[in-house]
Amino acid sequence: MKKLMRIFYPLLIAIFLIISASCRKTESDPTPAINPFANGTNVRNMIVVVSDMHMGADEAYTECNKNRAPLANLLGQMRVSPNVKELVIAGDLIDEWFVPADVDTYAGKDQADFVQRLAATNIIVFDAINQIIKEGKIKVTYVPGNHDLAITAANVNLILPGINQARDNQQGLGTYTPADLPILAIEHGHRYNFACAPDPISNKDIAPGSIMPPGYFFTRIAALASKQNVAIHGDTLPDPALNNTGDESQFLAYQYWKSWIGLVEMFPIRNRFNVPLIITKINGFTQTYSVDDIVPYQLTDGGFINMNLFKGIYDTANWNQREVLNQVAVKFPVTQAMADADDNSKTDDQAKTQYFMNPDSDKRIVVFGHTHQPEIIASNNTNGEYCIYANSGTWIDYNPHQTTMNFVVITPENTTDTHSQTYVKLYNFMNDIVSLMAVDELRYTK
Repeated sequence: MKKLMRIFYPLLIAIFLIISASCRKTESDPTPAINPFANGTNVRNMIVVVSDMHMGADEAYTECNKNRAPLANLLGQMRVSPNVKELVIAGDLIDEWFVPADVDTYAGKDQADFVQRLAATNIIVFDAINQIIKEGKIKVTYVPGNHDLAITAANVNLILPGINQARDNQQGLGTYTPADLPILAIEHGHRYNFACAPDPISNKDIAPGSIMPPGYFFTRIAALASKQNVAIHGDTLPDPALNNTGDESQFLAYQYWKSWIGLVEMFPIRNRFNVPLIITKINGFTQTYSVDDIVPYQLTDGGFINMNLFKGIYDTANWNQREVLNQVAVKFPVTQAMADADDNSKTDDQAKTQYFMNPDSDKRIVVFGHTHQPEIIASNNTNGEYCIYANSGTWIDYNPHQTTMNFVVITPENTTDTHSQTYVKLYNFMNDIVSLMAVDELRYTK
């Protein structure tokens, strides 16, 4: 059933062209271009999923710059298709996280001003989306991601008036199921990630109402490292020492500390770690914080492990409460959550755990973004039925070890034709050329 044509597809095309030339094939018989938005009929039923565009408000640090024009081009092709029914933006369209730590995100103003600046910086993309919304032929739905989890529904509507928003009760989360395809669930995927899921608990006394998880602060440091581009840190973190009290909380704090040290060492900055440099003034935070404010510490070697921000985030009770608030269907322990936080394959696994292996779920196709790792993975559910997971990849300019400019297209089956299948296709749009990366299909009606 499964038909994979992964990243080697462009190489196969090159080989084909060489063979064609040797056979004296003429220019009048070229290889036909792929039209990802055509289904061979006059039926408008295709669902397109894009995610992780990471639009920034400032050209100096936005992660999507060169790829904006191709994205606008692709949106234009989609807009004129007679077969596309829905466009789903599956999170991280607006990027409030990848901002250098020493930059005031809102420039002394507010979120409404920020999103309007961001839309102006990326006007060709937002104009393309707004034209699709305005014409009304294609339903456009926005699902929150982690980099835009604090962006309010009102401010999304401010720059994308009339867009449909799929939101949960918890700010920063949402899952979308098209009315005509109840077996499909589309979400960003960050609700299952320890570092990226909304955290309304850990800093409620420091930043009332905030939901920013630790991944936000890590991303601010990483953006500063990108801006400074230095090879060696201006400071070092002390080696953590386990507090041998037999206390589970202290053991978990030790594990959390070790993970932070590894993350900080990945992105060198020239600043001393005790110097306040992370300007917040966002989502309930008002202070300027240092790296030391985020990383756990000990006053004495082997003593009590403490921290200024995210105190107790590693505790079982804290994580359990986060899971409930974030509407995680199948719960898993905090030890697993922390260990899996930086492993993209574990996010993929959660699609299977939360949907396919969950007897209370009726979903057989799931699409996530978040990992920037485009792929299609097949599995079976608890009833032995064939299921498909797809990741929609990203549109950032540089995606290490992966392609960029990816999207997913789902074409539902003809329910009256028993031979018809529901297709899930993963595409790439590199150099304005559409390439099919992977495809799979299933039949969900009897």
